[in-house]
Amino acid sequence: RMPDGFRIDVFANELTNPRTLLVMENGDVYVAEREAGRVTLLRDTNGDGRADVRRHVVTGIGEDLAGVHGLATDGRRLFMVTDRELYVADLGEDGNVGEAQRVIDDLPDGGQHPNRTMRYRDGVLYLSLGSTCNACPEPNEEAATMVRVDPDTWQREIFAEGLRNTIGFDWHPQTGAFWGMDHATDWRGDAFPREELNLLQEGRHYGWPFCAEKQRVDPLMHADPPDGMGRTEFCRNTEPSVLEYTAHAAPMVMEFYRGDMFPAEYRNDAFVAMRGSWNRSEPVGYSVVRIRFDEQGSPTGFEDFIT
Repeated sequence: RMPDGFRIDVFANELTNPRTLLVMENGDVYVAEREAGRVTLLRDTNGDGRADVRRHVVTGIGEDLAGVHGLATDGRRLFMVTDRELYVADLGEDGNVGEAQRVIDDLPDGGQHPNRTMRYRDGVLYLSLGSTCNACPEPNEEAATMVRVDPDTWQREIFAEGLRNTIGFDWHPQTGAFWGMDHATDWRGDAFPREELNLLQEGRHYGWPFCAEKQRVDPLMHADPPDGMGRTEFCRNTEPSVLEYTAHAAPMVMEFYRGDMFPAEYRNDAFVAMRGSWNRSEPVGYSVVRIRFDEQGSPTGFEDFIT
């Protein structure tokens, strides 16, 4: 079900566990087939809305790119990330991809959340590294963070922490504000904690695993926060979520609408694909939701778009 005036059709089928897409300016679509360990190019050459070209484009490391998930580009290179490794390859003519080079091989263990995502902006790769567990103090400081990677030196630094699994993130087209949807902790019941929309800012801590939503203490998390603080004091110093969505809906990709095909009222709003819940007595999700933003670039609420 969709709003009046919209329709949805199959662009490509018979893919193996397609997880994330990278859409190029010319309409080419690269898709990460995670379980197959490959990146595939999809192209619609006749404008009928269906891909009539399908080509596996990862070369130089065989057909196996085990666990490949996040894709990004700076316009001349394709970046691909698995649970612990980041690869880069030159983009050639006709959508071809050159020999892939492994440039990082020491990302933290994937654990419960091995599905890394990344985006390129202003000369930097932003890479989300989910937590290894449901709720635990992480032994690796890079787990449950957003990191920044220099795509020339491959040095990286933590941008924000306390993010359990921010798979979907994007920048508001007008304000440039950095927004992300975080997966909240499981096994806390049907209603808590809810999925979070966070305004991502450098150097901030977003609470996980000790807090959720707007600085609420997780009552089932009994480990001690760092620096000898109590849980209430620690949570008071973390960054609260801006909006919350139904618990356990599992937000995946988030994308601001920058196009001109939809009605004008959709421009600068965001869309989030919800994978759907497994850890809930009544499943929710399995949808695409719209996040409305006002003229000042502040989010005002969620509404169903595709259900």
